[in-house]
Order: sequence, then C-alpha cells, then structure tokens
Amino acid sequence: MNNSVLTTARLLGAGLRALLVLTLVTGVLYPLLVTGIAQTAFRDKANGSEITSDGKVVGSSLIGQSYLLPAKEGEQDRAPDLRWFQGRPQNGLGTNSINTQYELLLSGATNLAGDNPELIEQVKQAKAAVVEDNSVPGHPVDPKDVPADAVTSSGSGLDPAISPAYADLQVRRVAARNGLPVERVQRLVDEHEEGRLLGFLGEPTVNVLELNIALKELTQR
Repeated sequence: MNNSVLTTARLLGAGLRALLVLTLVTGVLYPLLVTGIAQTAFRDKANGSEITSDGKVVGSSLIGQSYLLPAKEGEQDRAPDLRWFQGRPQNGLGTNSINTQYELLLSGATNLAGDNPELIEQVKQAKAAVVEDNSVPGHPVDPKDVPADAVTSSGSGLDPAISPAYADLQVRRVAARNGLPVERVQRLVDEHEEGRLLGFLGEPTVNVLELNIALKELTQR
C-alpha cells in the first residue's frame, strides 16, 4: 500500500471520528443539556406557557384564541360570544389563520398597505362592530374612543393580549351580559394589567385568556 493510500485512509478515519464526536456532542449531549436546563429553570416557558383552568390546559399565554357562539345552520361566520372579553381581530394570511379551537394552520399579517381599500373597509366594519357590541343602555361607545388594537390584527394574527384601553371599553358590556357590577369587572381588568417590560419596553397589556378565566371564576362564585 503506497503512502497516498495510507494518507487517504488516515484522513477518512480522522474525518469519521470527528463526525461521530460532533454528532454525539451537538446532536445528543448538547440538546439533552439544553432541555434539562429548560425543564429545570424555565419549565413553564419550555412547555409552551400553558394556562390551565379547572385542572385542564385551555391554551397558551402566548397565543390568542376566539370566543365565539356556536355556529348556526347556514352561517359561515360565527358571531362573538359577548359574555367574554374579545381579543384583537385575527386577520392573517388566509381563512386557515383564524384561530378557532386551536385548529390554526397559518400565522401572519395581512400584508395590506395602510391605504389599501380592503384594509380600510375591514377597519371600518370592525370599528362599527366594536361600537355596536359594546354600547349598553345609557353608555354608548363613542367611535373616537375605539383603540387601534380593537380593529386591527397583529403581525402574527395571534396576539394574546389587548391594550388596557380596549379591555376597559368592554367592561360595561361584559358586566351587563354576566349580571355583574361594573366596578367588580373593572377591578378584574385592572388586576390583570401587565406593565411595560423592565418598566420602559413595549406597552401595557391585558392577556385575554387569563382575564376570561378569572371572569369565569367570578361568575361561578
């Protein structure tokens, strides 16, 4: 066997050993280490930031969901269940991106420009619906008080939170639909308001799923 063949064999052997070692380290040991750290130090986040109610997982704090009435025969679009706080519109990449009973297939923004007639019409219709749904006797909603997040979807279409302003706007309607004092429902909203990250990043928010779970517990007392 000449020197070139021996050299090639040694190089192939060294390459194979390197492949095996790197596969073991990066493909087995490192993932196990990272998984172990995540499960030990960040178990909740590592498992999807699950939210439970009555001992069952009902969703994630990171993903918004719909609160709709059962579909009626012949209906294509289900109406919102106005007993509950409603999240942002879920206009994503297509009809599959509507998050209904977790059957979400797509996520994304509409990609419509601010002056797009289709987007303008969506916002107009959403605003009219917010005004109509949340106006109660003696307390009509002024269209100028409807916040932007009440009529526009987020970049992902899955935003789990709304602004405190949108939550406040829904208080009287939720109180009336559930036979609760307005002050008690308002206090519930205030208790679930989350401030800016580190005190200055982002905007205050209210997680809709967590708020509705608290509302359910309140109505069952």
